[in-house]
Amino acid sequence: MCKTTAISEGNPLLQSWAAQPFHLPPFEEINPGHFQPALEAAMEAHIADLEAIASCTDNDFDSILGAYDRAGSLYSKVCGVYGNYISSLNTPDMQEVQSAMAPILSRHRSKCYNIPGLFEKMTSMYDIREEMANKGEWTAEQVRLAERVYTAFVRMGVKLNEEEKKEYGDIQVELATLQTKFMQNILKDEETWEMVITAESMAGCPEDLVAAARQAAVDRGHEGADEYVITLGRSLVEPFLTYSTRRDLRKKAFDAWTSRGELSEERDNLAIATKILRLRKRQANLMGHTTFSEYQTEDTMAQNPENVMNLCMDVWKRAKEAADKERAMMESFLSEKGDELEGGIQPWDWRFYAEQVRQANFNFDESELKPYLSLDAVTNAVFDVSNKLYGLKYVKRDDIKAYHKDVNVYEVRRAKKDSPDEDELVAIFLHDNFSRAHKSSGAWMSEYRTQTKNLIEGADPIEGVPIVSNNNNFAKGSGATLLSFDDGTTLFHEMGHGHHGMLSDCTYEYLASTSVLKDFVELPSQLMEHWLEEPVVLKEHAKHYKTGETVPDDLLARLKAASLFNEGFATVEYTACALLDMAVHSLSEYDDDFDLSEFEKKYLAEIGMPQGIVMRHRPAHFAHLFASSSYASGYYVYQWAQVLDNDVFAAFQETGDVFDAETAERCRRCIYSAGNTVAPQDLFKAFRGREPDTSFFLKNKGMA
Repeated sequence: MCKTTAISEGNPLLQSWAAQPFHLPPFEEINPGHFQPALEAAMEAHIADLEAIASCTDNDFDSILGAYDRAGSLYSKVCGVYGNYISSLNTPDMQEVQSAMAPILSRHRSKCYNIPGLFEKMTSMYDIREEMANKGEWTAEQVRLAERVYTAFVRMGVKLNEEEKKEYGDIQVELATLQTKFMQNILKDEETWEMVITAESMAGCPEDLVAAARQAAVDRGHEGADEYVITLGRSLVEPFLTYSTRRDLRKKAFDAWTSRGELSEERDNLAIATKILRLRKRQANLMGHTTFSEYQTEDTMAQNPENVMNLCMDVWKRAKEAADKERAMMESFLSEKGDELEGGIQPWDWRFYAEQVRQANFNFDESELKPYLSLDAVTNAVFDVSNKLYGLKYVKRDDIKAYHKDVNVYEVRRAKKDSPDEDELVAIFLHDNFSRAHKSSGAWMSEYRTQTKNLIEGADPIEGVPIVSNNNNFAKGSGATLLSFDDGTTLFHEMGHGHHGMLSDCTYEYLASTSVLKDFVELPSQLMEHWLEEPVVLKEHAKHYKTGETVPDDLLARLKAASLFNEGFATVEYTACALLDMAVHSLSEYDDDFDLSEFEKKYLAEIGMPQGIVMRHRPAHFAHLFASSSYASGYYVYQWAQVLDNDVFAAFQETGDVFDAETAERCRRCIYSAGNTVAPQDLFKAFRGREPDTSFFLKNKGMA
């Protein structure tokens, strides 16, 4: 076996973390100045590891692919912290580091694939994979590793000539720089824009929203007793648009919210996005494709843009019909009241009047439910569901300090298979729930350490135990933080991703956890959402935050009756994003006068965007598309996965018990633990015994 290098410096990111609980990062010792030298040292060690593989005279699996999977352990360790900081604690000092490191890290990634002799080693493994499997010398997981590594090298341009390789690398560097700037511009808009109003101006808003707006004012340094702040955080602005009776203020908040990334001439994200589109098109051309959408979907379950568009356009037609019916209901409601709305129902009106109709037609008021959905209650619910399905227990560790005081740290444990009376450590879980300055918007799961069994010789086994982080952006209340049902769904969604990391049971880190094809990765997360809708879960955990009273049956019945109302709106605002994403990345040319804003207007008119609705993410703040390439030509994956998750949940329902142990074990094995060790379509078939059925998805959307 060939040896790899190790490095240790007097920097907390480079030193051993063995003295830390569970080998967690030494958060209290880390500052932004540590990252660049640590990353530079880690990159150097990573290249040395890869060069050792390329020059290794042993050509067995462990010396090549096993070593490749272990290579860059220091780099993975440092990048795990770095990636989380630039998302969750991206202070101005961190942003300087991020801007400086973006092109350097991109060059490093390109270099990793172009070390002389390395691709030849991977090709030799790829070429013998079937022979070795037939001899019984390689496992199916080893064959899969050979295939996925080979595919990654090819898709990174290793077969290009030297001139093309240089151009490809230059493109990746420029993309990294532009994408970093795109995200930082959004963050700056969200940090700086605010609407300062009085208590009187919050007419119609429920008590918890008023409290959250007051807390936001305090957090932003507004000391006046009658000052309240609406920020561009979704958990503040969406409720304001839903409840505020002040149409002028709704419009002001909505206009700013949908203009993130273009609120300042100094932060022109449309120009940045256009440059990104041109670079991606050239990247695709180098790889033999006419458009970026062809290149991007090639390595997915969908396989090509046509299959994506077929699904999305089918849903689009149904969603438009549903949204038109919803608008008609709102217009009828206004007519019955004798109200006239200048210009008709506008985008800043939709949520407000939808809520009015929901209350009038279904006798359901979201603010009536929120007191039963405190953050503590919903967290307890998701932990309990996790335990009932997969046997996971969450032990809070108040003694362990993370990177921010609001972050909770848990040991995740379960009973040992061979000794049920004893338990074992499965993962460390960090829960970061609140919106704050210098934190990206949205919600996401990430990892500081990924599960693996392929450790460096002599490593502590704890290094194979994952450290998983869930980030949300709930508006922090001055007392209890109350969640909307959508917020609760988001918390469950991210725990689904968390399960994907915590329950991973793979030999090789390269295939572990969420390292799956993009249109499979949202299945584990969206599947988890279904349990929050179950009365058995809500009756056990939805307790009034003041009285402890269990949520009334009548309220749950009204929640269910109203659940599909406004589904047309929600599906339209999402599907429009998925369609525009695929359309704009399917262009074969971007002329000098290409205008992304005009393209948005013309394309939405072409597909018949319903009046009164805009895209959930407009181009200038569409971070999924332009803050990285990960979801570019890939925003459809949420809808693709909805077909899968509704079908999988139906398997639980068919047993008559949504916690059926046998189904849960099969789900753990096929959906959550397998990572990318098996092709996703085969994992689904192993669970369900057949191909996916769209009928469950359409039925649950009310669009069958």
